[in-house]
Formats: sequence, structure tokens, C-alpha cells
Amino acid sequence: MSEDLKRLNKYLSEAGYCSRRAADRLIEAGRVTINDAIPEMGTKVAPGDVVKVDGEIIGERKQDFVYLAFNKPVGIVCTTDTRVEKDNIIDYINYPKRIFPIGRLDKPSEGLILLTDDGDIVNKILRASNNHEKEYIVTVDQPISQTFIERMAGGIYLEELGKHTNKCKVKKIDKFTFSIILTQGLNRQIRRMCEYCNYDVQTLKRIRIMNINLDIPVGKYRELSEAEFKTLNDLISNSTKTFEASANHTPRKNRR
Repeated sequence: MSEDLKRLNKYLSEAGYCSRRAADRLIEAGRVTINDAIPEMGTKVAPGDVVKVDGEIIGERKQDFVYLAFNKPVGIVCTTDTRVEKDNIIDYINYPKRIFPIGRLDKPSEGLILLTDDGDIVNKILRASNNHEKEYIVTVDQPISQTFIERMAGGIYLEELGKHTNKCKVKKIDKFTFSIILTQGLNRQIRRMCEYCNYDVQTLKRIRIMNINLDIPVGKYRELSEAEFKTLNDLISNSTKTFEASANHTPRKNRR
């Protein structure tokens, strides 16, 4: 019987409702029930149990996973809580299946973000220890010096977060523009790093996540190609926290 039990956060992620981290937040907020009772963190779901979020029954997955690349416009918020944010990414895309973003882009930022209904692939892509690259193009408010490039690349202690940024790749593009490749995902990391160096970010665009490049107009999305998904799976194959069945997925080819 114990083999049939499944942790509640895993159940929600495998059902395509949200990531495990988001599921933990829903459970903590008392928005999840099992057989109409509010469970504790760590509760396991047994066969036949009825799981609901905000009164909606969440069932077992019956369809293939969806993987989208989206060019997020400035002003759109990367949240699945449509009750809180009017300009949220879910309402903006209006995809016919329930999906959620893998990671975040700040509201003032734009560029590439991936969305899926595969909750177990999220941590593999996001965990800093997995060293998966994300590339950005950034413009700042004053001329870029070599000292600035070296300080950004060498790592910076962000006192407000109590964390030190990892060493990263930084390259000057022109007088006010640089590219930066991160393997971390700290809150407002690039903006905070620039502020530490007395620079203010004017524009910030993410142009790449691992092998997925930004190649679509602002506000549009597309599904990952078979070649992209195969390479992505190869890159995350040795990472922690994933869902093995993802390797059997064949992305569809429709575009928006």
C-alpha cells in the first residue's frame, strides 16, 4: 500500500497543476484539501482520495506534457495566481490547458520564459547547483567600464539577500549595453548586482535558457521543437529533481 502513496505536492505537480514549490505554498495557505479536509505539509495521497484546490478537483494526468517558449512583454507578471495580478502571464497567454512558468522574469523585464504543465521538470532547470545557463542583454544608465565588467563577473555579495552571486560570464556589447550569462536565479539578481556597482538597469531582456533561444516576437509563444526538447532533455539528464517520463514526450508543432 505504501508504494501507492504519493506526497501531495508531487501529486499536484504530476497532475500538471503547478510546480512542487508552488504546491507547497498552496498547501501552507490552506487552499488544498484531501477528501474535503485540509491536510498538513507532507501528507500523502492514497488511491481513491479526492484532491481539490480552491474547491476544484485535481485528477491524474491523462494527456501529454506541454512545453512553451514565450517572449514575455514588459509589464506582465510571472504568476499563476490570477486572483491577485491582473496582468499575469496565464491570462495573457490564455492557453487552453493549465500551464505555469518555469522560473520568473521581473515585471519590468522582457524576453524568454518557458511554461509547462510538467511539474517535475521545473527543479531540474531552475536549481543553481545544476549550472544551467540563462543569458541576458542589459542596458544601463551610464558608460560601462572594465571595472564594472570585472566586478559583475567576479561575483557580488548581495546584503539584502544574504547571498553571494556566483562567478558568471559578462561581455560588453557597446557603451551602455552588456550581456551576462547566469546559472543562478536570485530575486532581481542582475538589477541588484548593477545597483551594487552604482549602475541602474534601463532595459533587461532574457535571450536564452540553456539551448532554447529567443526567436519569436514580443507577446507570442511557440511549442518547443522536437530537436530543442531532445537537447534540453540531454542537458538535464544528470540533474536532480525531474520526471523521467518527460523523455518520452513528443512536442506538438502548432504555433501562435
